Amino acid sequence: MNKKLLAIVLALILALGAVSAYALTKDEAAQQADKIVDTTTDKSLVTSPFIGIIANVQNSVVGINNYQNYTYSSFNNPGSFGFGFGFGYGSGSRSRETVEQLAATGSGVVVYEGVVLTNYHVVEDATRLTVSVLDDTTEYEATLLSYDESKDIAVLYVPALKLPAVPLGDSDQLQVGEWALCIGNPLSEELRGTVTAGIISALDREISSTTTTDKYGLRTKVVNTMIQTDAAINNGNSGGGMFNVLGQLVGIPSMKYSGTTSARATIEGIGLAIPINSAKPLIKEAIVKVLTGDGITKADDISGTATVSNESGDKPMLGVTGSQISASNSYLVYAGLLPGGMQVDGVSENGPAAAAGIKSGDVIVEVDGQIATSVSVIRAALDAHSYGDTINVKVYRCEDLENARTASDVGEGEYIDFEVTLFEFDAQA
Repeated sequence: MNKKLLAIVLALILALGAVSAYALTKDEAAQQADKIVDTTTDKSLVTSPFIGIIANVQNSVVGINNYQNYTYSSFNNPGSFGFGFGFGYGSGSRSRETVEQLAATGSGVVVYEGVVLTNYHVVEDATRLTVSVLDDTTEYEATLLSYDESKDIAVLYVPALKLPAVPLGDSDQLQVGEWALCIGNPLSEELRGTVTAGIISALDREISSTTTTDKYGLRTKVVNTMIQTDAAINNGNSGGGMFNVLGQLVGIPSMKYSGTTSARATIEGIGLAIPINSAKPLIKEAIVKVLTGDGITKADDISGTATVSNESGDKPMLGVTGSQISASNSYLVYAGLLPGGMQVDGVSENGPAAAAGIKSGDVIVEVDGQIATSVSVIRAALDAHSYGDTINVKVYRCEDLENARTASDVGEGEYIDFEVTLFEFDAQA
């Protein structure tokens, strides 16, 4: 057989083989294809230290919606030549309309029944707050219960929210290199419940904040100790949860570094979270308020001069006189040089306040855990006590404050906590 004939025979054999390969019926071909594509995975054989943890805590991570009121104005006058700038010919008028808009969104974590932990910057300047959950479109009304602006922590109360609370960990026991699971709502509500994983990259990172004000209104520059992680944190993750492999909440994702530095060095994988131990005092304060009912509704904002003495004789008093100072009536408070509260003008020498060490010029900022936003708050706290009881009073003391007339006269001060024992005394003595 010559080479040419051999080549023809081989070509015929290959052609017949190709024809036989496509000789199956459609049903036979479908059955053969089913064997390839109809597969399944036994989830019980897939192992991960994260699956069970996420299943237990993911539904307890919620969305926070920050609504704010915006006022719009427009010049309304057909035929006027003012062009909307508020001047023109004719009887033009400017109309104003206040509209509520969603200003920001963030995340939060349920830490007690109806109590949600988040960042302060997530709820800042809100006129209304709501909470949304993972598998529901309902928005639940929320109340700001406790906050510390300097630490960027806030606690909300959402009575209609029926979700399990997550267990709290001990951030003092964290170790560099252990897993960090972050859950939140990055970018928008459309990405609810996003989970990212990384490790604890560093502990005790001292991060200087911009100048801010504390919960009493005093402006200060603070340095917070943060947890560093390489788990992805994006806008909207703020206020969510950082969990360890035990499913415990150990941190609150708050910020990240991104972009490039001034030296054009690229920044990647640097996220920061607030240690949960920093938030525990506020969480405890909020739980006590919920269980006792204190602080659930806002106190009246009453300013003016008042006497907190025992002239009525039927309720214990501190034995001080003072004036309420706030941003509306004191430039020093408005400028953040002093906290708001009741500035003590006089102290009865034989009264409880004097016995405890409170002095004229002190600013009472908190009584029994209630921020002294008005004189009525102080009175309400005293009315809840009887003679012989001890009441906690926090003051801000700045030396020679009584003689301060300008901002330059105000030096650095300090917060001081007093335990004041209430007793009867003669205010006229």
